[in-house]
Amino acid sequence: MCGNNMSAPLPAIVPAARKATAAVIFLHGLGDTGHGWSEALAGIKSPHVKYICPHAPVMPVSLNMNMAMPSWFDIIGLSPDSQEDEAGIKKAAENVKALIDQEVKNGIPSNRIILGGCALSLYTALTTQQKLAGVVALSCWLPLRASFPQGPISGVNKDIAVLQCHGDCDPLVPLMFGSLTVEKLKSMINPANVTFRTYSGMMHSSCIEEMMDVKQFIDKHLPPID
Repeated sequence: MCGNNMSAPLPAIVPAARKATAAVIFLHGLGDTGHGWSEALAGIKSPHVKYICPHAPVMPVSLNMNMAMPSWFDIIGLSPDSQEDEAGIKKAAENVKALIDQEVKNGIPSNRIILGGCALSLYTALTTQQKLAGVVALSCWLPLRASFPQGPISGVNKDIAVLQCHGDCDPLVPLMFGSLTVEKLKSMINPANVTFRTYSGMMHSSCIEEMMDVKQFIDKHLPPID
């Protein structure tokens, strides 16, 4: 289901405590698995929301001397002008869109689904024709940013709510990347719907304050409907 490996394990899921009327699909970062985020999300869960944390396929990653590790696509470098794995990014986004379609088939409309996590969540939200409730982008950047139009996008998610979070001590994806990404986002979608939060002393990780901001965003954009 995920990436290029059709035998990737099934996602880690935190089921809703009652009937699920909304879903959060959360994508982990490089070298991680869905289990870490499923545990973190279980700590902030709402009873009507299902949390789906897929696992990336294991593949050689150029950035890490071609060592095989869980990754949604190949990462060649982490500077703004690094070459990007365009085919891999697009394929991974199609797999995320298939996960959204699966939840729609399960009875959760796409506008009751939030995408979250790594860079792939931002790219998918801005390229899908499925109207989403929002996107949470943590410690990341917008892949293939040069492929987007200058100025506002025209798709169904041109008014999507975005929560972007970044640690000010991130040694892997510098805060500058987050700042540049937020400026790009504000030129593409309704800037009033873009929130950028930074966390003092946080590295390429998460913290309690960030998780509370994520919970608040999910609760606001996926309120109970019954």
